[in-house]
Amino acid sequence: MTERLWRGCLTRRGAVRAVAGFLAGSPLVRAQQDPFRDHSRVPGLGELKTTFDFEPVAYAKLPRYTYDYTSYGADGEFTLRRNREAFDWVDLAPRSLAAGGRPVSTGVEVLGTRLEYPIMVAPSAAHAALHPEAEVATCAGCAAASNTVLISSGVASLSFDKIAASTKAPLWYQLYPSRNMDDNRKLLDVVQSSGAKAIVVTVDQQAPVFERIQHDRNLQRPPGGGGGRPAAGLNLYGVSDRRLWYEWKMFDELRAFVRLPILIKGVMTAEDARLAVEHGLNGVYVSNHGGRSVDYEESPLEVLPEVVDAVKGRVPVLVDGGFRRGADILKALALGAAAVAVCRPQRWGLAAYGGAGVQRVFEILQAEFRLAMAATGRTSIASIDGSIVRTYFP
Repeated sequence: MTERLWRGCLTRRGAVRAVAGFLAGSPLVRAQQDPFRDHSRVPGLGELKTTFDFEPVAYAKLPRYTYDYTSYGADGEFTLRRNREAFDWVDLAPRSLAAGGRPVSTGVEVLGTRLEYPIMVAPSAAHAALHPEAEVATCAGCAAASNTVLISSGVASLSFDKIAASTKAPLWYQLYPSRNMDDNRKLLDVVQSSGAKAIVVTVDQQAPVFERIQHDRNLQRPPGGGGGRPAAGLNLYGVSDRRLWYEWKMFDELRAFVRLPILIKGVMTAEDARLAVEHGLNGVYVSNHGGRSVDYEESPLEVLPEVVDAVKGRVPVLVDGGFRRGADILKALALGAAAVAVCRPQRWGLAAYGGAGVQRVFEILQAEFRLAMAATGRTSIASIDGSIVRTYFP
């Protein structure tokens, strides 16, 4: 009995080990801590109060390359920064008494699609890199957040028919056109038969090598990728010509077999907006591809008024680029947009918490938007106009 008790007692070696472990875990021992990282816990979904709160959680969960793909812009990222900075050049003019105690109504119809809020998900690639359920998780979050419309990317992780089969929420489709119109026809036949509500033709990234990561990598290799001579079909910087052929007659050819509304994404001038209307397009989408295409562009918010003026109400105008708050969305609508598309916050939400994160991102934006409408005395989307903003664009 005595021997068994003796064997169960703390040995000198065990005591030293326990004391050493206690000391090593002390916050006073700074050598045991990484000063470059926050070691606090991951917040619960309900604790996140703005869309900005999702980015650090996404950063912590994603491989660095995947995070960089979402985060970076072209070259020195002037355009990326300007997209966000432009919102500081538009002030809201509060007129809360103008609401007269009436409830705020946020519903609107755009090209035959009913939106509970004038907020959509902008097209972005490869959701599987952010979450295992990919665009299916995005759709689940969109459906739960008042059936927010997803503009499904032409380079999504899943085919459009699989995405459409996973949800009852309305979907639009983003097309990167092929030079071969038969290829476009085959693809869009599937898209249309799967229930898409509109086709968004993207023309704002004709030279994708100028995304920052690809651009930096490209400058480290000889022209053409190998022997010092440009490869066939490539210019001296190695930019693929697969999108550099775009021209206006492409839309005339697409119209021959597309039964849905067609929008052009990437308009940044009044002249292109007028040409879009002349070519029979049903909508104009103001975008500089989130600052990912070329540096030293104006922001979409800056050019939005001139584009709206150019179309003269003949077609709806959509816009994306830097939207992070509900007040940002109200500013765009006051400048003439019919709806706003949001990209990076949705990707943060998906990476951080899956479909539930997407849902929460849009619930936050929707609540902020309602509050901003009430503060400016607007009780319907139709009542939003330029009188509620003051602009100070350079």
